[in-house]
Amino acid sequence: MKTETGVANAGNLIITGVVLMLLGDLLFALNDAMGKWLVASFAVGQVLVIRSVGAFIVLGPMILRQGPMGLFRAEQKGLQFIRVFMATCDVALFYAAVAYLPLADVMTFYMAGPIYIAALSHFFLGEKIGWRRWLAVLIGFAGVVIALRPSTAMLSLPSLFGLAGSLAFALSLVMSRYLRSTSDTTLVTWQTVAALITGIVLSIGHWQPGTIVDWSGMLLLGIVATCAHLLITRSLKLAPASLLAPLQYTLLLWAIILGYLFFNDVPDMQVVIGAAIIVVAGLFIFHRKNLKETVPIEAVPPDGH
Repeated sequence: MKTETGVANAGNLIITGVVLMLLGDLLFALNDAMGKWLVASFAVGQVLVIRSVGAFIVLGPMILRQGPMGLFRAEQKGLQFIRVFMATCDVALFYAAVAYLPLADVMTFYMAGPIYIAALSHFFLGEKIGWRRWLAVLIGFAGVVIALRPSTAMLSLPSLFGLAGSLAFALSLVMSRYLRSTSDTTLVTWQTVAALITGIVLSIGHWQPGTIVDWSGMLLLGIVATCAHLLITRSLKLAPASLLAPLQYTLLLWAIILGYLFFNDVPDMQVVIGAAIIVVAGLFIFHRKNLKETVPIEAVPPDGH
């Protein structure tokens, strides 16, 4: 009876983890749509400043519970700085790209994040990647090129913002994995402080007056983004990452739906094809990694993955 109860409890925890991941992805999609709406009227720097203030509404109690001095006891401060820099570039470049491009287009670039992570992990985390996963990485890159549109538009500044932002996003995640012994509160607090400072610098000479609705929207942006991060962090503690990671592709679906509902954006065929290739390549990478981690080594082909 106790065994059955334990299995049932484990199953409930996994279901809870899946639900939290899906809810966190939905909140991130709402955050992205809200950001696109706000940067259409306000400078990216101004949005970053008020967004960061909103984030501290959620982070404040967490910092007090951990103890403010705990923020300064992080290990490997050089890598911490690199991670914070990449996370700040990720947010700023995302808003810069989404101000000019449809939400689904920018999200397509970001959905290639797991593919970049697979490649970067080989060099920075020492994770062995065999020829099958390298092939999937190359196919994923091909999907990105197709989504970028192989023409003069491929070199447009907003597209380059989206591409650079997605690379910064992947690097920040690799650094987060490397610094996983650092508390979530410390990691999120410092990247929020960096976003605040960056926003102040970028908003000099570009600050605009707004209505109560505008200010509330910017504050809500920070609250929603922080809650989404916390939901996803909690989900990863309740369910296996190999089960949850592919669920993040629902972000692309939400981006298409919200982009159509609020901005009347419909992704063209090249973006759809590129996104499909990226998703398939990413799912294959997750599958091979999961296979390597769950199947006895003698049952896996000698290439490693």
